[in-house]
Amino acid sequence: MGAQLTPPLIQLLERGVEFHQQGKFSQAKEVYEQALQMVPDCFDALYLLGTVLTQERNYSQAIEILSRALQINPNDVACCNNLGVAFKSLARFDDALSIFDQAIGIKPDHADSHNNRGNVLKELGRRDEALASYDQAITIKPNYAQAHNNRGLTLHALDRLDEALASYDQAIANQPDYAEAYSNRGISLQVLGLLNLALASYDQAIALKPDYAQAYSNRGLILHELSCFDESLASYQQAIAIEPNYAEAYNNWGFTLNTLRHLNEALACYDQAIAINPNYAEALSNRGDTLQELGCFKDALASYDQAIAIKPLFVGAHWNSSSCHLLLGNFKQGWGGYEWRWKNKSLSLFKDQRDFSVPLWLGEQSLKGKTILLHAEQGLGDTLQFCRYAELVAQLGAKVILEVQPPLLNLLANLEGVHQIVARGDPLPAFDYHCPLMSLPLAFKTDLHSIPAANHYIHSDPTKLAQWQTLLGPKNKPRIGLVWSSASAFKGDSKRSLALSELLQALPTEGFEYICLQKEIKESDQQTLRLNPQIQFFGDQLNDFTDTAALTNCVDLVLSTCTSVPHLAGALGKPTWVMIPYVPDWRWLLDREDSPWYPSIKLFRQPSLGNWKSVFERVKADLIGMG
Repeated sequence: MGAQLTPPLIQLLERGVEFHQQGKFSQAKEVYEQALQMVPDCFDALYLLGTVLTQERNYSQAIEILSRALQINPNDVACCNNLGVAFKSLARFDDALSIFDQAIGIKPDHADSHNNRGNVLKELGRRDEALASYDQAITIKPNYAQAHNNRGLTLHALDRLDEALASYDQAIANQPDYAEAYSNRGISLQVLGLLNLALASYDQAIALKPDYAQAYSNRGLILHELSCFDESLASYQQAIAIEPNYAEAYNNWGFTLNTLRHLNEALACYDQAIAINPNYAEALSNRGDTLQELGCFKDALASYDQAIAIKPLFVGAHWNSSSCHLLLGNFKQGWGGYEWRWKNKSLSLFKDQRDFSVPLWLGEQSLKGKTILLHAEQGLGDTLQFCRYAELVAQLGAKVILEVQPPLLNLLANLEGVHQIVARGDPLPAFDYHCPLMSLPLAFKTDLHSIPAANHYIHSDPTKLAQWQTLLGPKNKPRIGLVWSSASAFKGDSKRSLALSELLQALPTEGFEYICLQKEIKESDQQTLRLNPQIQFFGDQLNDFTDTAALTNCVDLVLSTCTSVPHLAGALGKPTWVMIPYVPDWRWLLDREDSPWYPSIKLFRQPSLGNWKSVFERVKADLIGMG
């Protein structure tokens, strides 16, 4: 049981406790050590010293001291609990579980041990068991705010977000000044897309705890999503002012700077995050993205490789690396890495992964006499680009069913090699295998020299073509089809789209007839379009892509940014000029004016980052030369 406490020893320990309660840990330790010099086997002195060491995060020494205390008094539940906390903090999870089980064996209704046991199980990924431990803690102590909060964190990890919110709300009801619960609540609200509610939750956390660096950093991410970029940057800076070595805040700061196209500043933030935490895989991957946008491809690949070495199952790094390889024409590495898009639904732009009972076909099994479903994924342009593979699949002896987005159904109804076409969402016939369209290059081991690049593989409806020719009337000058932006919610759209006012710089004022091939016009472009009646706009008359295809076949040349229309025009074999950024989407490759995917396409590249002016000048000169 340890030494008897004498009045002088009690007085000494009380002085240590007073220092301890005032946060004067160094003085408290000195007093407890004096007590141990007087009585080496004093349980209370060992316990109190171990507790201070735990609070100071000196876990190794805390374990040594608390273990000595337990040798003296093996049935002290509080000592077991504190020792378990120290073990968990050093990731000695098996030891921690064992000691928490010991505490619960001594005192089955010890709520803290049940809660802390849950924390260890959560770290081990044993989330259902963790929930059971938190529930036990709450059964014992219904107003246990920390257990409610921890339960919420586990439910969040299980994607049970509404239940997580209810747990956070219960924690806050029991402890209204619980800043951490407000912050965690903000994270769940953010994932649910309830951004303004999440922002309010972070603001409440900060009001309760003004030096709460994590809440400031997460608040910055919300402000980023709300496009309040200056406020977002200020929030990250506040987080770093509070906690100068806050690697996550530097990473988030870099992410917003990258979005604002302040690429060198973003790179500096990622470098700082990695200097603080060299094993920060997310920052290394984000750094790779910025290096790629700066055109430093070798360094970008090296950064992705570092991230993957640290975190081998890091989906984002694999995905980004594959895009970089494809951009460089390294198709073997690129197509293989592209399959990582299915590893994480949050990455699948995508949400297009299908759960079929039949096998996935990636070129290994014979298709002779078999039926295969080829199904669209991602955007309309991707479907238009990769539906060309249907004919190659049919040549292997397969009956091909093609499932596409409804707007493309009529356009692709007569695609070569397709036995049956189905709109996404409609019932499917029976089939033996399936393959997503964008996995077909992997299945066929496509390289730069084996891209199936017919002059055209899509045809306009003759009836629709005649209708549009009648509507347009006689042609007196060259007709140019225009596309300058998409209505896409794609996050990188700002890099590939233009404002109509910008595109006008590339258009000669006379000598051409301009026809808008876009169905939808952004609100920011509508006034410019009204002020330029020389650009014919048909809007709602474009019912689906059969109309867009027919109208495209009525023009002499398509001039476009990187949207779905160049893929349509290229598949129709229509002469097409595509204006692309300095570092374009991977399918346009690098350092070439042509596209191996589309013989009729000519590429106009930015010569430097953000330099559209040079592109406009070259397009205008070539148009004048054509006229």
